[in-house]
Amino acid sequence: MSSKLLIKENHSLLTYNTFNLDTTARRFIELTNSEEIECFIQSEFANNRILILGGGSNLLLLNDFDGIVVHLSNKGIHVISESGDDVIIECSAGEICDDVVSFCVENKFYGIENLALIPGTIGAAPIQNIGAYGVEIKDILQSVEGFDLITREKRILTVSECELDYRSSIFKTNLKGRFLITKVKLRLSRKKKFHLNYRALNEKFGRRSVDIIRIEDVSSYIKKIRTEKLPDYKVLGNAGSFFKNPEVSPEELSELKNQHHDIVSFATSAGTYKIAAGWLIEECGFKGKRIGNVSCYEKQALVIVNHGGATGKEIKEYSERIQGAVKNKFGIILMPEVNII
Repeated sequence: MSSKLLIKENHSLLTYNTFNLDTTARRFIELTNSEEIECFIQSEFANNRILILGGGSNLLLLNDFDGIVVHLSNKGIHVISESGDDVIIECSAGEICDDVVSFCVENKFYGIENLALIPGTIGAAPIQNIGAYGVEIKDILQSVEGFDLITREKRILTVSECELDYRSSIFKTNLKGRFLITKVKLRLSRKKKFHLNYRALNEKFGRRSVDIIRIEDVSSYIKKIRTEKLPDYKVLGNAGSFFKNPEVSPEELSELKNQHHDIVSFATSAGTYKIAAGWLIEECGFKGKRIGNVSCYEKQALVIVNHGGATGKEIKEYSERIQGAVKNKFGIILMPEVNII
């Protein structure tokens, strides 16, 4: 079986991670279709140390990877069922997330347009429970299909079984490193409905009647916001938001406000509050602060960038400086959103 697989030795991962780190995989396998995926699952390679790689958009590689990097590039987006206003689409894991958004926008399938221009693949989206501008993938996910790399069995996990939480899922906990996602099903709607609670969207569209708002307008405006606010990883290597927004109780927030009156926070449905990590970092003087080839982006302190030539270890050390400064000033421990390998 393994003879059908193309194994690349000592393969550069420079173009497979958005931090633009020139690390190397001891072995590299690209899976482009269901036959190759089945072949890999049944091969001896599935027993090795494995790093499953989509677009590498939420990854910080500290060293060369002494194992097998498996890159999924299988393609396909299909409408598989419609019932009333509901539309179910099935996406191969290797599809670029923004291409899935574009497909839905073009077909007037509502629900995913707020996730426009997020880098990475749709197969990686549930792992991180990606989210932006008031929408997370859990809001539209129906199920995930893939293989357990230990039992080699094909499994379908419903959205509840994926245990999606804030930038977390079962694929980062109980199934970490052992589940190969091959397909994702999304539940969208033909009925016009938008998520416009995010401040910038509310300011733009809040006074308009839903009847005159077009899905293309929302998607285009989100792309405009992201382009103006966030760096292009092809120019400045980055993985988007490096840290999660820390969550505090109402009592903790009240105490913080006594000392820092202008602290930026927002309520959650759980009755807690999230503190804007970017604000905390900026208050500690890191916005635009460069050490060697690493800095926080000048327009958004939550994004750590590689100006070229930085190593994964240097980026990690920079992030630890931020964590130390935020803890000293606010008593808050920032947790990375990025997966550090």
